[in-house]
Amino acid sequence: MIEPLIYELSSPGREGVQLPEADVPQTEFPKGLTREGLPLPELSEIDVMRHFVRLSQFNHGVDTGFYPLGSCTMKYNPKINEDTARLPGFAFSHPLQDPEMAQGNLALMYGLQEWLGEIGGFAGVSLQPAAGAHGELTGILIIRAYHLDRGDNKRTKILVPDSAHGTNPATTTMSSMEVIEIASDERGNVDLNALRGHCDDCVAGLMLTNPNTLGLFEEHVTEVIKLIHDCGGLVYGDGANMNALLGVVRPGDLGFDVLHYNLHKTFSTPHGGGGPGSGPVGVLKHLIDYLPDPIVDVIEEGNDEVPPLYGLVRPSKSIGRVKSFHGHFGVAVRAYTYMRMQGKSGLRAVADHAVLNANYLRVRLRDTYHVPYDRICMHEFVAEGCWEDAPEVHAFDIAKRLMDFGIHPPTNYFPLIVREALMIEPTETESIEMLDAFVEAMIRIAEEARSDPEILKTAPHNTPLGRLDEVKAARQLVLCCRPAETNQS
Repeated sequence: MIEPLIYELSSPGREGVQLPEADVPQTEFPKGLTREGLPLPELSEIDVMRHFVRLSQFNHGVDTGFYPLGSCTMKYNPKINEDTARLPGFAFSHPLQDPEMAQGNLALMYGLQEWLGEIGGFAGVSLQPAAGAHGELTGILIIRAYHLDRGDNKRTKILVPDSAHGTNPATTTMSSMEVIEIASDERGNVDLNALRGHCDDCVAGLMLTNPNTLGLFEEHVTEVIKLIHDCGGLVYGDGANMNALLGVVRPGDLGFDVLHYNLHKTFSTPHGGGGPGSGPVGVLKHLIDYLPDPIVDVIEEGNDEVPPLYGLVRPSKSIGRVKSFHGHFGVAVRAYTYMRMQGKSGLRAVADHAVLNANYLRVRLRDTYHVPYDRICMHEFVAEGCWEDAPEVHAFDIAKRLMDFGIHPPTNYFPLIVREALMIEPTETESIEMLDAFVEAMIRIAEEARSDPEILKTAPHNTPLGRLDEVKAARQLVLCCRPAETNQS
């Protein structure tokens, strides 16, 4: 069934809300703020409620099923996070309040900055970036500002391994830097010889995802960092895969100069439409002065009787504001709650179980799906979604067929260095029973690829909508909900 447009449910005279009588003088609505003749739908409250609840049930989410979307860390979001974020003092505060009237909020932000710094091994943290890619851009702008401040104007190259996140090249380009791709070696690490060949006095930095998008920890990470530092560059850490490192290793201790965290991955806050996200940035001591403006700091020390006074301060060489106000505060509250609930030992257990679950799946599936870099992985691994004796079947077909089992597909066709890539990340929140059900579904799909490939080529079969033309959907976007009579073209 195709869900009708909200306009198609409209019936003249129906009302979904009754406003109380005005208790202030009424005035004419200013002209120019509305579109004349806009055919707004007329609906009852139950019409609207059923329409949007039905639409929500078409979606797959972490609360409804397994979501092994590689490199996205789609872990379960504990509902206590939502309860905390809805506390009146948090939910109804405003960023333009006088800081003295928002001390609880600022104390939480300061605490979160300090904890993220401790977890990552960094001296300073900004909560301002609104997402992971935004944190990337912030980090590269900090690196650029550092070099320019020293008069080192010719450092315009950013080295990006081919196993990095796809947003890294875009970030580099947006910051007016030149992208130089570095190949991987046969074990999935940065190729040291290729890296050495590009280390010169034009290198501003290296963007290193560790663990990388193959799910592998860089075996020569300290040597990679030393090569960059020796040629005068800085190392940016893409912290999107931090879920594998919590309590195990601190990137700052390895020599990473700057790193972003994804609160909507590692620290269990919602993704995407349920978000927004958050991409705080941590830096070593020599980069603190370049952090975005403002950050939260203690402006008056407290004592046993008086709590400290928190305020917003501007770093002396700040790259400026990268987000309106102070970042996504509601996301910060959720992440803070998660950290408090887990504690030090709990955060370490998150990493331990994320790595354990990924390796369990890797070992159980490697005889059915080729794993090109088949060594101990971290939080995820990449398999090939193709077989020589089933040439008609591709990773895309496997992904679509998985939907019939109530499982969200893994990430497809990334990283690009693996053919027909399936990037699988179970996270730590899935049970052994769920992992076994996923393995059974994947093995059955592999059998079908040989015995009945058509069932894969035409999947999904059990979803509200069948296989869609995704190319057409991407090229012919419908960006607004139009009245039915104008929605025919």
